[in-house]
Amino acid sequence: MARHLITSALPYINGIKHLGNMVGSMLPADVYSRYLRQRGHDVLYICATDEHGTPAELAAKEQGLPVDEFCAQAHDAQKAVYDGFELAFDYFGRSSSPENRDITQHFARRLNENGFIEERAIRQVYSPADGRFLPDRYVEGTCPHCGYDKARGDQCENCTRVLDPTDLINPRSAISGSTDLEVRETKHLFLLQSKLQSEVSEWVARHEHEWPQLASSIARKWLTEGLHDRAITRDLDWGVPVPADTWPELAAEGKVFYVWFDAPIEYLGATKEWSDQDPENRDWKSWWYDVDDEVRYTQFMAKDNVPFHTVMFPATELGVREPWKKVDYVKAFNWLTYYGGKFSTSQKRGVFTDHALEILPADYWRYFLIANAPESDDSSFTWEHFTATVNKDLADTLGNFVNRVLSFSKKRFGEEVPAGAEPGEAEAKLGGEIAGLLAEYETQMEALQFRKAAAALRALWSAGNSYLEEKAPWLEIKTNPEGAALTLRTAMNLIHLYSVVSEPFIPASARAMREAFALTDDTATWVTAEEATSLESVPAGTPFTVPPVLFAKLTDEDLETYKERFGGAPE
Repeated sequence: MARHLITSALPYINGIKHLGNMVGSMLPADVYSRYLRQRGHDVLYICATDEHGTPAELAAKEQGLPVDEFCAQAHDAQKAVYDGFELAFDYFGRSSSPENRDITQHFARRLNENGFIEERAIRQVYSPADGRFLPDRYVEGTCPHCGYDKARGDQCENCTRVLDPTDLINPRSAISGSTDLEVRETKHLFLLQSKLQSEVSEWVARHEHEWPQLASSIARKWLTEGLHDRAITRDLDWGVPVPADTWPELAAEGKVFYVWFDAPIEYLGATKEWSDQDPENRDWKSWWYDVDDEVRYTQFMAKDNVPFHTVMFPATELGVREPWKKVDYVKAFNWLTYYGGKFSTSQKRGVFTDHALEILPADYWRYFLIANAPESDDSSFTWEHFTATVNKDLADTLGNFVNRVLSFSKKRFGEEVPAGAEPGEAEAKLGGEIAGLLAEYETQMEALQFRKAAAALRALWSAGNSYLEEKAPWLEIKTNPEGAALTLRTAMNLIHLYSVVSEPFIPASARAMREAFALTDDTATWVTAEEATSLESVPAGTPFTVPPVLFAKLTDEDLETYKERFGGAPE
């Protein structure tokens, strides 16, 4: 079996993330990781909080906390939410770790030795009111390309164009709001990406045919426009320090590396954090160093992160001239919007992940988000769509099937799986249908087509309902009790099958279904085609219990309550 390394874009430290952040990186990575583990693969899923840079300093200042203390608290708060969503990271690290500092400094030294870093004097924005040079994110203004008036000095989040602070129209300090800005000379380190253009182009050409069009088109656009040398240091108090043994003058000035230089390196850093917890049994380099043919590396991210992971970080890895693992497959996502507009903390519009868990269990959100993942284009969250999906797919199709089967069987045949007659034509037909649907589900999961995988899973659930309606055991029992027992036993085998194959999407509900049966040797991690065809994994005589309702239907009153709290369609 192949070894699979999986990473998702690092969530930034300044605040709890909204549903769009969840579905654009961490959740699909978790679903895929769970699926691969069930299929017997050796999987390592790594993520971390991205803790350096301007927003972390500003957020800490707002709360009156030292930045390191703020980041520690924010990391724990984010991790609690991800635990609530049952994101099964193998390790969730921190980019401020000593491990990331050491590896980042190593990369910088190697790039310098290989002629890909240059010290340059540049003119940079200085704020007399703040008494300091302003890193790019400390400068805000109007984007010259799209007119967005809250663009940052490094990138416009509206049109995703990369910027320099001096590009902005009507710039102002993000610290004080002062528009009294000057441009002064200072020194910084530049990564000479222009010298790596051809190598990055060749590397992308070898891989882009396999990537989704969204990822390959963004990478190709950047390469077509040409790679520019980029400053990789900033004037900040918080970050990976420039090593004094290589750049003593800049180190003495307190320069730190740009967050977009050290953040992708944290994938390696977090893996070393994981390894350092159990060094006798874990070797972080066995996942990252000289393993091209041994490890399959998949990254998950929203489209604004694609340029950094398909062009900028590969350029860094290539320039180091060491055999570090580079990504094989980039699963990129478009935006999830809220009624067609942006999620906004300040305007209290949209659902943030901590609030989502306050009102409904994680499986409601996990299923809806993956079933409506913004893969081919942007998708819009609306409470109407969410309510309809939960009620139709989760409550009516899956939850009702489980409850009907187990409750009726307990009432008529007691607390053990009934034996009943031998399987007949209807069961053979069902087994073939289930095997085919399971194969489709596997195909879409292997292809990382999450909406199609969700549709195949939903079809598996629907097949059970169709079988139940066709056999109608509530009528069958009046004239053919053995036939009704067969129908219920077959349906219980379906419930067990659902508990196994639904686990990547709805892990808590999958556990509840599986634990309904007292199977002492239930160690199956997946369902084979033969098992799906025969539907005999739960033998007659097995004790079972009726679990609590898996999914409660959402009412019109619930819908109005949610819209009032979180906002509805914009006027």
